[in-house]
Amino acid sequence: MDTSNLVLMRMPLGPLGTNCYVIGDKEQGEAFIIDPATTDVLEALKKHNLKPKAVLLTHGHGDHIGGVQGIVDAYDVSIYIHHDDVKYLSDPELNLSNYSNPTPITVKGRIVEVHEGDHITCGAIDLTVYETPGHTPGGVCYYMPGLVFVGDTLFNQSVGRTDFVEGNYDALINAIKTKLYTLPDNTMVYPGHGPETQIGYEKQYNPFVGA
Repeated sequence: MDTSNLVLMRMPLGPLGTNCYVIGDKEQGEAFIIDPATTDVLEALKKHNLKPKAVLLTHGHGDHIGGVQGIVDAYDVSIYIHHDDVKYLSDPELNLSNYSNPTPITVKGRIVEVHEGDHITCGAIDLTVYETPGHTPGGVCYYMPGLVFVGDTLFNQSVGRTDFVEGNYDALINAIKTKLYTLPDNTMVYPGHGPETQIGYEKQYNPFVGA
């Protein structure tokens, strides 16, 4: 795509400093919101004259979905999430908001279930879905050449926790090795918490999962 029209923003939001991302097409005037912990992200969109086209969720934990209901109510956009994590949206015990948030979080809206290989587009932006279970059973990553949004699957020199309900360490490591580590080494990795990294760097230095 013409990167001169690309808008990419990272905003740590909510009690756990969850990285919310906006990726948009200035010419189209629309953007995807990825993992909004709060609705504060909407102010950033307004500053760039962008409207949300959809909310994309990497998984259903409460610290990644706290702003979804407010965005859906304001803009009537769809919520993209893997089938195996849909139940997290209505269950504060499962999504952990009973423990990590001042109030339990539930979300209602128009659900679009994503699957391996799906393409989700916004103007010239074309994101491919990768199924990466482990942190949750329905964890996914969103990839386009040069970058990947990984949620809580992979971090800078770390990996996602699997000691929550439905976590699976072996599945997580397998997903990282067979999906993420097959991407070009210079692919920027945008995680759900902490700083960005690169695939090649993690393959060499991640103590939990090497190449």
